[in-house]
Amino acid sequence: MIYEHKTIQINGIDIEPGSSATLNLNLYQLPTKTIIEIPVYIYRSKKPGPVLLLLAGMHGDEINGIEIVRQLISREDVRNPICGSIIAIPVINIIAFLSGTRDLPDGRDLNRCFPGKKNGSLGGRIAYDLMNKIFPQIDFGIDFHTGGAKINNFPQLRCVFNNETNLELGKKFSPTFILNSPFREKTLRNEAAKKGKSILVFEGGESSRFDYVSISEGMNGCLRLMKHLKMIELNLPKNPTILLNRSTWVRARTSGLFHTSKINGSRILKDEIIGMICDPYGEHEEKLISPTDGYILGINNQAVINQGDALMHIGIE
Repeated sequence: MIYEHKTIQINGIDIEPGSSATLNLNLYQLPTKTIIEIPVYIYRSKKPGPVLLLLAGMHGDEINGIEIVRQLISREDVRNPICGSIIAIPVINIIAFLSGTRDLPDGRDLNRCFPGKKNGSLGGRIAYDLMNKIFPQIDFGIDFHTGGAKINNFPQLRCVFNNETNLELGKKFSPTFILNSPFREKTLRNEAAKKGKSILVFEGGESSRFDYVSISEGMNGCLRLMKHLKMIELNLPKNPTILLNRSTWVRARTSGLFHTSKINGSRILKDEIIGMICDPYGEHEEKLISPTDGYILGINNQAVINQGDALMHIGIE
């Protein structure tokens, strides 16, 4: 593929090939007149190549992705790519990050605010700035996420299998699992696809907790992808990757205390016992049965659960 090596311009600032810059996506004022800034880091080679976006912190409690991007842009080879450019936004949802919450102060999910509006809600304005200031500059991107609502996600990549570019990039990332994940309306990935931009979603770990396996897997996957794009020189072995065409959730049929001895990422078989729900009085126990062969992609770490709660996410080949 031939890449244009044009000037990157954000907020009237030109970042020429061979240079680097730190600037703000925009300034957002809170009711206290406090100004919130969203830092954007740009690293450019003199040689033509792809422009790769590293984006984290879409939800304020998803700290594993934030740590992955932090570690990546701390590396000398990432800050000085052999070719192309890297645009990194370690924390896009600064306001939710400061409060340690998933959503914005008005209760909106930032990842349901796309494509956004210039004069819309806070989330709508952040989404608008991202789509109109950053996305015209990039070729590909990785959006880092973490399990929510006490769900601990095994490191995995999500992309659309019928998009050849998306799947090929996913294979070069080389995670243990790649899950075929359809687009959802009003999400960053969906709106990016409309603009012809391929975005991979990396999921790993649990909200508000560092998961060092997920951080390591996310880091290594990005480095493998950058190596494939000839942006860095690095010898890093590939993982054997399992493609999962779809997934299903095992939900609680009763309320109670949830127990499982299954390990995240492990292979399970249909009709296998994968857990148990007990009432707190020792009067009732219900076995949790796997509805299919597959791999565990996520486990609910909440001990006390209610009927209908999602307990285990299973990926199916």
